[in-house]
Amino acid sequence: LVLVGGSVQLLAGFLAFRKYDHLGGAAFLTFSALWSSYGATRIIAGHAMPIGGGKSEGFTAGSVAFLVLNTFLMVLASSLNVVLLCVTLAMELLAVCFLLFALENLPLLFETVMLCIFSIICFYGATASLANSMFGKDLMMMGPPLLIVECLKDTEDPPPCICPKSHCTSGLRTIADLLNTGAVCGVPTDTVYALAASCKHPQAIEKVYRIKDRPQEKPICIFISNLDQLRAAAPPISPLLWEFMEHVYPGGIGCIIKKGEWLKKLGVGAGYSRVGTQDSIMIRVPDLTVLVHLIDMTGPLAITSANPSGEVDSTHHDMVISRLGHKLEGVLCDGESDEVVASTVVNCTKIDESGITIVREGCIPAGKVMQIFERVKSR
Repeated sequence: LVLVGGSVQLLAGFLAFRKYDHLGGAAFLTFSALWSSYGATRIIAGHAMPIGGGKSEGFTAGSVAFLVLNTFLMVLASSLNVVLLCVTLAMELLAVCFLLFALENLPLLFETVMLCIFSIICFYGATASLANSMFGKDLMMMGPPLLIVECLKDTEDPPPCICPKSHCTSGLRTIADLLNTGAVCGVPTDTVYALAASCKHPQAIEKVYRIKDRPQEKPICIFISNLDQLRAAAPPISPLLWEFMEHVYPGGIGCIIKKGEWLKKLGVGAGYSRVGTQDSIMIRVPDLTVLVHLIDMTGPLAITSANPSGEVDSTHHDMVISRLGHKLEGVLCDGESDEVVASTVVNCTKIDESGITIVREGCIPAGKVMQIFERVKSR
């Protein structure tokens, strides 16, 4: 009986672990140990080594420990299934028998009835676990959980706008579709995060000013995907300026050049009057693959940093979402930005007469920009 009962419990524990039910497996292993301890104590101590005469303290303490442990298992089993709960209840009765036996007050009828009930439950539970595990479906019912424990999870509020991932083609298309319909979105750049609007939609560029609370006198630049786009528009640019641009694009340097009708050939369209100033415009080719692909899908984008005017730049998409997400239609999520400051802005409108001037020093040091220019000029 001891060998058969212990083997059944071990088998049930093994099957539970195979089904990744670690709680059930631990419970059955505990039951196996209790069953074996009870049977061995009942046979050996009851005959070859009778307990009594002040020698029962250890058995009594062990019985109480099993009662306490099994009570905890009963609570957990009630959240799994009815069969496991019945097994734990029967094991509680077994622990009571162990305690009464240690106190030399165990009725034979009670022990016999308990063992019969326990054997039936264990036989059914082990058979059901074996059958369900072998065939991969519930052929024998184990019963629903009686105690449903609801885990309190940190419920996160849904984002205030569409927030696709940059590494997904579908995410890039989603943002491109939004921009092409006149939306304003947060996008990653090779420096910090920016607000983007299609140059084909002047109302979207106006919205950028409202979102940032940006002064109207501060111009907005445009991003293109490559220098060949600029060549195709045929702007009146000197060879020196072309050479300088070839050395700084793509990258974190924006060049201010003279404005003209050639911008419409570039694809600026209806947003011509809302980008740059009346006479000049800053153009940049970003060194970020995902943004270059986005521009190829939308055409030139009006770009400005994604932060309320006067505040620090946004260096993670979470910053854009938390600060401006409720005002945007979408944010293209790309994690941490490559830089913590914006691009360096260079005035190139008089490059042939007096050279270049640094309007804003950003991620590229002014000294390095001047070195590039001097090297190009000397050639």
